[in-house]
Amino acid sequence: MAAAASAISYADKFTVYCQAVEKQLKICGFKRNVDVLVLYLAGQGLRSIPSLSRFHRLRYLWINNNKIQDLTFLMKNYCLTELYLNNNELTDISGALKHLRVLQILFLHNNQLKNLGKTVKELKGMISLQTLNLFDNPLAQDPDYRLYVIYSLPSVQLLDRKSVTQRERESAFHLYNRERSCVVQSIAFGKRVNAPLETTVGSSRCIQPARRLMMPSGCEFGNHTNKVPFENPEDAVLLRAMTRSLMEFSSVDWNKVATCQERQLENKVEEPHEKLTVQFR
Repeated sequence: MAAAASAISYADKFTVYCQAVEKQLKICGFKRNVDVLVLYLAGQGLRSIPSLSRFHRLRYLWINNNKIQDLTFLMKNYCLTELYLNNNELTDISGALKHLRVLQILFLHNNQLKNLGKTVKELKGMISLQTLNLFDNPLAQDPDYRLYVIYSLPSVQLLDRKSVTQRERESAFHLYNRERSCVVQSIAFGKRVNAPLETTVGSSRCIQPARRLMMPSGCEFGNHTNKVPFENPEDAVLLRAMTRSLMEFSSVDWNKVATCQERQLENKVEEPHEKLTVQFR
């Protein structure tokens, strides 16, 4: 009896899904699956959706305001650029979205996502992602949630309906890139000193904050032409470390270096040879 009830329940869900899809295809006038670029399935009471692989050119998908708990139906939709999954019952998105490399807009707010690290890891491959909503999820209660997302997903420009500022990017860098901060402290304008890198024990995300770079207005990373002075010399060191590398080459005149036989025959102490050292930035 239980198996029969389950089969009926699945049939009902599949019927609801098919009806919603067919309705949208009719409204948009699509006759072939390959022509489907937009699909609106919001507010249909859907708990699960069969694979959407037949719409392999799908670019815009609304599945918000349903009861979706699983996203495996998206595994073949590589062309998606906008995806609206807000107001569902998602608890984990691991392995479901990382293939969406061209996605630009992703709404995941008002779900039940709890693990911030796993969620952000899934989104790291989205190099085109510009707009992201994660608010009204348990993971958003983390004290450093916003800075962690900004640091991990540098392409995002609008996070939770709020623009990402340059000051936030700088704060995120110094809060989570502890290793780079330690390296910067060991640099002294062209001279390298031996300074061990510090390691952090515990969570890979909970790192002690480093000093925040107070960058003059208008000066951005990678801008070699901007000569705005810094109030703190250490800030200049940091900017230089981010934008340039130092190479050093040393050589001697081997024509003036005696061979082993010459040293044995002359039987005298060899004088130190002049070494030429050149540095490039």
